[in-house]
Amino acid sequence: MHKYRIEIKWALIFVAMTLVWVGLERAVGLHGPHIDRHVVFTNFIALPAVAIYVLALIDKRRHYYSGRMTYRQGFLTGAVITGIIVFLSPLTQWLVQRVISPDYFPNMIAYAVEAGHASRVDAEANFQLGSYILQAAVGSLVLGLMTTAVVAWFTRRP
Repeated sequence: MHKYRIEIKWALIFVAMTLVWVGLERAVGLHGPHIDRHVVFTNFIALPAVAIYVLALIDKRRHYYSGRMTYRQGFLTGAVITGIIVFLSPLTQWLVQRVISPDYFPNMIAYAVEAGHASRVDAEANFQLGSYILQAAVGSLVLGLMTTAVVAWFTRRP
């Protein structure tokens, strides 16, 4: 377990950043009166997400690999971080939807129907906890590994 201390630390930092981000989205009205803008602004979470992966791999390189790290070592580090984030994604989504922003689903359903983006049945099927848990797990896995593949290239020091 000590071998993965750095990965666990950065995965928890990532989860905390996600929860703070969602709290900020709610605070500025992206889960309520400005929900029509949510789809655009929520994507900016990629900036701190990539920064966290960069800092995590640099931290691992500095403290575990004594300043030298191959692409493979960096990729494996990022993959472990991603795995932990995926493992925690059901809890993260539960906190987001039940604690931080419990009105998000009803607001998104109403918006999707009123804007003509979906029927009520389709919106209700999409905007519910089970669906979001699955989307978060798959999205975290795919985007985490893609980010890792790029960040490991730039943080390697053979």
